[in-house]
Amino acid sequence: MSTLAVSTMPARSSRLHPIAIRIMHWTNAAAMIVLIGSGWGIYNDSVIIHGLHFPVKIGSWAAESLLWHFAAMWVLTLNGAAYLIYGVATGRLRERLLPIRLRDVVETVRETLRFKLAHEDLTTYNAVQKILYIVVILAGVAQVVSGVAIWKPVQFSGLVSLLGGFQSARLIHFLGMAVIVGFLVVHVALSLLVPRTLWAMLTGGPELPSQRKEA
Repeated sequence: MSTLAVSTMPARSSRLHPIAIRIMHWTNAAAMIVLIGSGWGIYNDSVIIHGLHFPVKIGSWAAESLLWHFAAMWVLTLNGAAYLIYGVATGRLRERLLPIRLRDVVETVRETLRFKLAHEDLTTYNAVQKILYIVVILAGVAQVVSGVAIWKPVQFSGLVSLLGGFQSARLIHFLGMAVIVGFLVVHVALSLLVPRTLWAMLTGGPELPSQRKEA
């Protein structure tokens, strides 16, 4: 009869943020910034909300902004898909973003309002962080879908109709951009308030030991 015993070999360890995650994270960040800036240039050429123009943009005019937008679109779409596939395949998304319990959300909001939100444990997201990450992932998916509808309204006329028409698709795309910008503002602010989180995404963060067993 065999028994299980802990191996005398040293336990393997991995970083909180593997190199693949760090590369995809910063690639996504760069692509998002270009998409937002170029999107503002495109928007200024045909505004949705009267009187609202963006003073900062990428591209000197709409056609140039479009070129930047399409280039960044492919980068974000492919890199974002790789990120999701990696997260699902390795279980990282499930481990980091689930479960979300109502009582945890309420408690996190209370701690935040009291300025007592703890940041000691980098390995665990609080309930509100989990919700924010899920929301921005869904917003990213919505941006791809609405962006395709705006880009090829004739070829994807069924999708345009599903979104309520061309102007409705533009509005959805605009609102998705607003959600992502809001997320980035909060994300950057928290990174500056807790620099360890930014440093962890640059260096990989603390090592996470994993026990290794042999028969």
